[in-house]
Amino acid sequence: MSQSKGYSDLKYFLVSSPSEYVTHVEINRPSKLNAFTEEMWIELGTAFARLSHDPEVRAVVFSAAGDRAFTAGLDVQAASQGGLIGGSGEKLDGARQATKHRRQIIQFQDCIGQIEKCEKPVILVMHGISIGLAIDIACCADIRICSKDTKFAVKEVDIGMAADIGTLSRLPKIVSSFSWVKDVCLTARGFGADEALAVGFVSQVLETKAKAVEVAVKLAATIASKSPVAVQGTKELLNHARDNTVADSLRYTGIWNQAMLQADDFKSALLSGLKKTKPRFEKL
Repeated sequence: MSQSKGYSDLKYFLVSSPSEYVTHVEINRPSKLNAFTEEMWIELGTAFARLSHDPEVRAVVFSAAGDRAFTAGLDVQAASQGGLIGGSGEKLDGARQATKHRRQIIQFQDCIGQIEKCEKPVILVMHGISIGLAIDIACCADIRICSKDTKFAVKEVDIGMAADIGTLSRLPKIVSSFSWVKDVCLTARGFGADEALAVGFVSQVLETKAKAVEVAVKLAATIASKSPVAVQGTKELLNHARDNTVADSLRYTGIWNQAMLQADDFKSALLSGLKKTKPRFEKL
């Protein structure tokens, strides 16, 4: 598969365009169960920052190559060799070592957080092993679907640490039960696709990875056919509402739409509805 124009420099991610204005991003390290190294998460952040401002992209499908795993999380061996785990061997006092760790954690958080910050809706497709960092990534996506063979786990307590890339901050706002969040995060126990669907972590479970990707691409195409002003505004306003009061969100929505309603998209969509024609919207 050839890389989409503008993304050929990516080493660990495949980028293609299965339909107009839809981009498909795949983690591409299947021989290592798509486990992440530092180079990979930096590249992930770069890719999604680029997608966010690409006018040829209106919706993103994010999945992973291979049959066994979406991602097994952090490549612990690579992290140990790189000094991310256990220190780099430098003789630093406590404050300087802590500052170094804090900067690494913030960089890691920012890279993964580019999925959430991406102006375009991101539809995540998970399959097989989906543990640790997979949950951090999933929590940043807008829509999550999976195949029935998906095995999830928030694994960080099993390697002697609290999850620090986003799961503990985002997961409680995604699912219906805070008790369940504490259950899976404190025990690091695995859970399957049906349990993920029951608590609202995913919105669909499909028979196979291929079927899940197919459904995701169709969903992305539907979203991409709509006004990018409306779609990107809706994502922004929903994310703002999640983190703010109703009163603050209503005020922010009013300020947002006082500008966005000046777009031609509003008129085009209304007229197309009356004429029963398919509207075409300018790039954004």
